[in-house]
Amino acid sequence: MTTLETTLEDSARSMGVDLFGVADLSPARSFITLQGGEHIARFPRAISIGTRLLDPVVDELHQHENRSVIYGYRALYNSVNANLDRAALLLAKKIQDSGFKAYPVPPSQTVSNSRLEGIISHKLSANLAGLGWIGRSCLLITPKWGPRVRLATVLTDAPLRTGTPLANRCGRCRQCVEICPAKALTGATWNPTEPRDVRFKAQLCKDYTDRRAALLGEGICGLCVYVCPYGRPTLTG
Repeated sequence: MTTLETTLEDSARSMGVDLFGVADLSPARSFITLQGGEHIARFPRAISIGTRLLDPVVDELHQHENRSVIYGYRALYNSVNANLDRAALLLAKKIQDSGFKAYPVPPSQTVSNSRLEGIISHKLSANLAGLGWIGRSCLLITPKWGPRVRLATVLTDAPLRTGTPLANRCGRCRQCVEICPAKALTGATWNPTEPRDVRFKAQLCKDYTDRRAALLGEGICGLCVYVCPYGRPTLTG
């Protein structure tokens, strides 16, 4: 591990980051160009960072119509996002101070209302960095915490050592597909050569959360995060 890489990881962990990895983005350059544009695809590597969500909050998401539960999850979601946003910015500053280019991408950023996506897929970067695989839920699944994480990305040209993608370990499990109230998940296994719509109907998910927001005042769902067997080994139902 390079001195810069060690410095960056130590700094990230001091800010509450639980996951840290570096991705070689070259295998996905065409996809990244299509989604974010050439100014994003020009970066050859990405630092992927993630923070674990709090189990006692996620474990209550089966109470799907309980306002205090969903508002508690939203508060956690926002707090973790804010910390990741700050961590990504400070890591980018450290990279720039070291003489390299860096471009922080916040955890939640939608730049296309029609396609409902950001300038780069955090899940793709994390997968290429070796932090987990992309499950049937279209979420990053980490070996230890499953999908109970939030992610941010720092694009860079710094010569950092990159990780190796993890193979899919979902097997035949379809719990996320079956629990989804919006029926937005098709159950298809992630294939980087196929469009997202093959696996995930983003508009169905948005329509469902919009209806929840109108009814309950908060649309966030999280059932696919709750139900994944990875990350909830102590739960029985």
